[in-house]
Amino acid sequence: MFEKFFNLKANNTNVRTEIIAGITTFMTMAYILAVNPDILSVTGMDKSAVFSATTLSAIVGTLVMALWARLPFGLAPGMGLNAFFAFTVVLGMGYSWQFALTAVFLEGIIFLILTAFNVRELIVNAIPMNLKHAISAGIGLFIAFIGMQNTGLIVSNDATLVALGDMSSHSVWITFFGLILIGVLLALKVRGALLIGIFAATVAGIPFGVTHLPEGAWLTLPPSIEPIAFKFEFSSIFTIDMMIVLFTFLFVDMFDTVGTLIGVSSKANMIKEDGSLPRAKQALFADAIGTTVGAMLGTSTVTTYVESASGVAEGGRTGLTSLTTAGMFLLALFFAPIFLMVPGAATAPALILVGSFMLSPVLKINFDDYTESIPAFLTIVMMPLAYSIAEGIVFGMLSFVALKLLSGKTKELSWIMYVLTVLFLLKFFM
Repeated sequence: MFEKFFNLKANNTNVRTEIIAGITTFMTMAYILAVNPDILSVTGMDKSAVFSATTLSAIVGTLVMALWARLPFGLAPGMGLNAFFAFTVVLGMGYSWQFALTAVFLEGIIFLILTAFNVRELIVNAIPMNLKHAISAGIGLFIAFIGMQNTGLIVSNDATLVALGDMSSHSVWITFFGLILIGVLLALKVRGALLIGIFAATVAGIPFGVTHLPEGAWLTLPPSIEPIAFKFEFSSIFTIDMMIVLFTFLFVDMFDTVGTLIGVSSKANMIKEDGSLPRAKQALFADAIGTTVGAMLGTSTVTTYVESASGVAEGGRTGLTSLTTAGMFLLALFFAPIFLMVPGAATAPALILVGSFMLSPVLKINFDDYTESIPAFLTIVMMPLAYSIAEGIVFGMLSFVALKLLSGKTKELSWIMYVLTVLFLLKFFM
């Protein structure tokens, strides 16, 4: 059944590989089940209800990706977008969380319309091939940076922005243990190396207090979403602030998702020779549906997760990978204490090493043409430095258009590139 529906042989994979890949993807993105409720609860939202809404929206979005797009990507409420929801819209601008949820709901509806009319797919296909390779490399550096932050290996610093963390920290050494173990397993070509490493680091962290065993029952019923579900504030739709908030949600989610799809697909060699991504429209529908349903349930914008690269690195190539990830989220609804005990120090090694895997498309970039190499470089370097996939794409695209235009290579620019340039500039001014 799985072979026929997901076409496993044609994708050079099998059921075992896909399931391991799906579990690995889940383990590297499961932190959102703890982090999202923490962030959104500062707005006054019920923390337990947000946990259920987060998990359910991840299940819905990932199932659409699995069964319709049949691509190996996991979805859940996105980091960055949840912080904008809580700290900017609610705490900063002074609006209610119901106002913010309304903006997310409208964003989802607009994305459904844009996807139906192929606007988002048009953008994916319009990005030049060299930038597509650069996006993969930039995401690699970005997720490696996230992994180092999660374990405290890299910390913020007033003088230098970032600095080396406390090297006497147990978390850091658990991460090093995981890095070496996964590295050895990869060298020995052991399948499931990332997942084995995450599990081993989790167990190793118990005696050092890095991994905290659950207190009380390990099997629990999901908390009710009633306090936050369908709580919209439609009276504020036609306001300037709603327009600004909505535009920000749209922009960041649009290019985070596009960047993730392109970057991970490039690493998996799923992009066609003409630069297009198979079933891109269905994949973009997945995050649009996830966002719309997520807002109804009571959570922030749902997006495709860059941590999906960990599953792809394990060999995941089809929707069976994401179907497995969705199944793990379903289990998490009832076994949350078990999944939430996995520390950042255990998942950090997987993210760091996947970051290194994703650098390989750099070899395909044409560095002899400066109108190609400079935009590619800016795309790569701006993602970790600006802490945003979307901003990396913006700097890459703007410099690409400017260099081609001023170098007289206008034939290499499509009308879509000009439109995107105008939108990017508007975004900065707004």
